[in-house]
Amino acid sequence: MSTIDSHNICKKYYPTGQHNGGALLPSHWEDRERPSPSLPCFLQQKLEHQESILYKSQLTGNYLAVGRSADARSITLQSNDYLDISQHESIRRAQVASLQNKSKSTVMSAVFLGEDSKQAEFESAMARFSYMPAAVLCQSGWAANVGLMQVIADETIPVYIDMFTHMSLWEGVKQTGAPVHAFRHNDVRHLESLLKKNGAGVVLTESIFSTTGVVAPLREIVRVANLYDCISVVDESHSLGTHGPQGAGLVAELGLSSQVHFITSSLAKAFAGRAGVILGSKEVCERLPFLAFPAIFSSAMLPYEIDGLLATLSLIKNSDHRRWKLHANAAYLRAGLSELGYNIESHSQIIALEAGVVNNTGVLRDRLDEENILGSAFYPPATPRTRSLVRFSLNAGLDEQQLDSILRVCADIREDVGMWQWKSVLRKQRRKH
Repeated sequence: MSTIDSHNICKKYYPTGQHNGGALLPSHWEDRERPSPSLPCFLQQKLEHQESILYKSQLTGNYLAVGRSADARSITLQSNDYLDISQHESIRRAQVASLQNKSKSTVMSAVFLGEDSKQAEFESAMARFSYMPAAVLCQSGWAANVGLMQVIADETIPVYIDMFTHMSLWEGVKQTGAPVHAFRHNDVRHLESLLKKNGAGVVLTESIFSTTGVVAPLREIVRVANLYDCISVVDESHSLGTHGPQGAGLVAELGLSSQVHFITSSLAKAFAGRAGVILGSKEVCERLPFLAFPAIFSSAMLPYEIDGLLATLSLIKNSDHRRWKLHANAAYLRAGLSELGYNIESHSQIIALEAGVVNNTGVLRDRLDEENILGSAFYPPATPRTRSLVRFSLNAGLDEQQLDSILRVCADIREDVGMWQWKSVLRKQRRKH
């Protein structure tokens, strides 16, 4: 058998240019404007329609979600790094040590990983941490919710979902083709009436809702779900790490670990990484990597990422002082904003200023930006049409001086942003009377 001459093969197929991923690139390519085929009319029309429904700031002309960039004077309330650990030295050291390891990473789907893999080690640690039987590491919270729903629901199984639940759960339900029954936000009686009418299925909620910071009545929801022989799924993206014993979450804090079938969570919040997790039944968790499309058709997390998550888990378990500071900061700011007249429904580290219609939210976000208070604008499809808002995500690193600065600015801008006419504020005033 003759030896393959790779040099001659390259000369045969790429005689005059440079080989770049199978493309023939002229030597002066870097100096040229990149050519692009013209877009067909149907796509141009779609783009024009999309542009017409996208919201932009009246002040800057930018898309409303894009605020000003932070500088040294800014108080940034956009990050979900609730425990203020994303730059912690122990996490960096673990990732660097893993990257410097000479062993070669296997870049492939997790379905091919062995039981002695780094992923399996993390999954075992997460299951013990959360008081749940088993865990599956996913590439994101979105992948966790979509993948789980694909495995536990189908066209014959009804799904009951809180109207304000995260879009990833809605998308997961959509992909299953399951009959969907939305229940009013945190309304257990409405949930029960739907269950009586439509029978056993899957009940979906969040522990802490991501836009408003409202805490779900988990005890009551789980009780009703179990009473009607349902599967219960709680998305703990905004409570895993911040609540419960050693940060094990609200389900654990409420003593519900043995009553909830599944917990899902993004690990891009308190865990300050880029991953997601499913916690629950061993029977389901061991099958899920071979059934859920996000698991089958996406590459597994890399070893350095998982080593970082293992270091983060250890840090979170030993961060009661950070959790105490986070909740103290949140309580202080919630009380101060309520006293100023804002309608604050949150009982968590997520605090929403509900301006209502999108134009009001744009004005509010711009005024806060001008004062270097950087929050996140939320509007359709992330919120209902008339309940857009600016979200403050608090963290354990904020000090009292910064919290007082936030309150001072929020007091000063009330007239400018028309706060007293917001529907949320009017609802609060009606409740008082």
